[in-house]
Amino acid sequence: MTTTNNPPTEAALFLLKDVKAGSKNLSIVFIVLEIGRVTKTKDGHEVRSCKVADKSGSIAISVWDELGSLIQAGDIIRLTRGYASIWKGCLTLYTGRGGDLQKIGE
Repeated sequence: MTTTNNPPTEAALFLLKDVKAGSKNLSIVFIVLEIGRVTKTKDGHEVRSCKVADKSGSIAISVWDELGSLIQAGDIIRLTRGYASIWKGCLTLYTGRGGDLQKIGE
């Protein structure tokens, strides 16, 4: 069996346990466990901090604006081109520039 027709993002899926502060260009598939409350930034953006998990662990993800209103607990999401950093003492995932959250199941 060859895997040549798989898109490159398929090849380099990370597990949440391998994510470290400063990790970049992350591709991860996870399930949304809970959606945090919405906070507004000074310039009017909506930000939700959600708890997500895969088979290796759980992590917070910060979701901005319209994207945050589209995801629900139980959704299975693929993050592409994400990055991780520490926010308020917590390791947190973000979608980077050109990054994407894509619902692939529930």
